[in-house]
Amino acid sequence: MGPLEFQPIIKSIRWGGTRLGSELNKPLDGLTDAAESWEIADQADGCSVVSRGPWAGRALSSLRDTHADAIFGDHPSSNPFPLLIKFLDAHDRLSLQVHPNDQQALAYGADQRGKTEAWIIIAAEPDSQIYAGLKDGVDRPSLADAMAAGRVESCLHSYRVAAGQAVFIPAGTVHAIGEGILLAEVQQQSNLTFRLHDWGRLGVDGQPRELHVQQALNCIDFDRGPVDCVVPENLLADQVAHEERDAELAQRLVRCPYFVIDRHSARQPRSISTEGRFRILIMTAGQGTLTAQGTDIRLQAGKTLLLPARCAPLVLRPEPSLTWLETYVPHAESAPQDHGGTHGLDR
Repeated sequence: MGPLEFQPIIKSIRWGGTRLGSELNKPLDGLTDAAESWEIADQADGCSVVSRGPWAGRALSSLRDTHADAIFGDHPSSNPFPLLIKFLDAHDRLSLQVHPNDQQALAYGADQRGKTEAWIIIAAEPDSQIYAGLKDGVDRPSLADAMAAGRVESCLHSYRVAAGQAVFIPAGTVHAIGEGILLAEVQQQSNLTFRLHDWGRLGVDGQPRELHVQQALNCIDFDRGPVDCVVPENLLADQVAHEERDAELAQRLVRCPYFVIDRHSARQPRSISTEGRFRILIMTAGQGTLTAQGTDIRLQAGKTLLLPARCAPLVLRPEPSLTWLETYVPHAESAPQDHGGTHGLDR
């Protein structure tokens, strides 16, 4: 089974814009509030369908059942597929929210999972910021009091972000994405979200959007405190500056029980092997070609590919440079502890 490319699932939400089309080459069909592009999804309200090749028209949910060995390889098969991959265009600020962990999610259904996620910033306006975690010393009573008094922002840890930065959001972390940010998101295959605060905005019906204050307070990890951008770990022993010609960059951004995210940049051809487990490639900048079994796949910002575990080795050729994320599920090391309901909440 060769690389799988899926039709993007575009979600129209009030805080979206047009950058998914203009910068990530998604078909928006005139939408001006395109908020999310679900690239690889296995949800009741959005399941990816193969867009090209011999498996065109097949849903991911079908393929992971009928071709489990080809897709999962050395890993146990998973129903649903374990990761949800998205691009987000935050033209406006998202609501303040929190996701449950795996144990908490079971209260909303035996098949529910928690939602740990990570953001990789693709572009951001100069004053764009994110909210991640609570300030030191904020506990449940003080947060509840601040919310009642209309000063919830005083409890939040926030900071400006720029292209290239990454933020890891374990389940239980209070968070929101500020306006002017375009990002890639890797997360558990879950859509359980509790909205804590919505900045006083009204929905399309002119009424305040629904909040889930008690559920959110019950899910918050008040011991976590502020959450800053991750510090990338260099994976190459002799890493050189990416600005130098023919440079290659490899960085570990996130590793948790649910996923690993590595970032690569290259200006020379390189081979890619799955090593017996599925891998997902998410293009964030540049152009290139991926050659698989004699077929060339054009690569550009916004392209996402699922490489099944039994996929033959591939050759990636930057033209002249390419930056991408590679994500996969790590081999089990230990049971998840603190990582990781409303379904399909529009953030």
